Amino acid sequence: MYRNSSILWRGVFFAALLTSARFAPCQILQLAELNTRQIEALDKQKTVVLIPGGILEEHGPYLPSFTDGYVTQAYTDSLAHAIVARPGWTVVMLPQVPLGSDPANTIGELAVFPGSYAVRTTTVRNIYMDLSNDLGEQGFRWVFLIHNHAAPTNHRALDDASDYFHDTYGGTMVNLFGLMPVANCCGVTEKVLSPAELTEEGVTVHSGADETSLLYFLRADLLAPDYRQAVSWTSHSIPELVQNARTKGWPGYFGAPRLANASLGAQIFAKKSAKANETALDILDGADPTKIPRFADAMLPLVLRFESKMLAEEQKMADREEKWLKSRGRE
Repeated sequence: MYRNSSILWRGVFFAALLTSARFAPCQILQLAELNTRQIEALDKQKTVVLIPGGILEEHGPYLPSFTDGYVTQAYTDSLAHAIVARPGWTVVMLPQVPLGSDPANTIGELAVFPGSYAVRTTTVRNIYMDLSNDLGEQGFRWVFLIHNHAAPTNHRALDDASDYFHDTYGGTMVNLFGLMPVANCCGVTEKVLSPAELTEEGVTVHSGADETSLLYFLRADLLAPDYRQAVSWTSHSIPELVQNARTKGWPGYFGAPRLANASLGAQIFAKKSAKANETALDILDGADPTKIPRFADAMLPLVLRFESKMLAEEQKMADREEKWLKSRGRE
């Protein structure tokens, strides 16, 4: 029954999405499929490049490690349709970049966890700065980075790459989900769950009822069927969240995934997708993204004291790699 309800909700939403763009020329192009003549022929002033990201990150025993990637791609597809619904605009979609830093297991100072395959924060920044060089040199002026992974350090790396693109090439690159109006949208869970359920969910930043519901709505086939038997890991503050993550036997999630349902996931996706699309379209209309508060700026001062070991582990990784390269004369 639950699987069928997820399919129904997903079908209704995406049918509405396609209907809204039915009368617009569907200029959503996959960069991987374009040849040099097709790329050169693009009107760079009316072309938006979308780069969906993601991270291979543990999401406990009920969700797949690429949960963020599946959700991010869905948000990206929605944004692409919203952009091309405007006459004259084209979207070029890059292949998804399945890389991110600071997975949730680092909240408990666990450097290694099954399902997490992260890269260093500096690597994330360098990847997107490198891509911005190619895009900027080729004349592209509009780029949106779509990355649903909420680690503030990861968002700061994407913000840096965006600022670099602007300062170097004079174009607009935006870490869309790193903007506060999108990152903090939209309070759906608080409106749907009962007071008792909200108390059980508590402070959750990873794989709780909300994220499990999102995955249920988008990819019910990847949700472990016994999630309704999940034991809740409730926290009422950030320090308590960290304490839970440091507890022996922590399963890799917070909150109450057992409360998830497809209807909640559909509502979360619809609201957040609408806010992301609205924000992106405002920027295309001239809104200055540098004037919009950023998630990383607000959150980093609150969480950095809990992430010192993660940053130290990243440095250890960098030192180990550098030492090996020097031993092989690869400086």
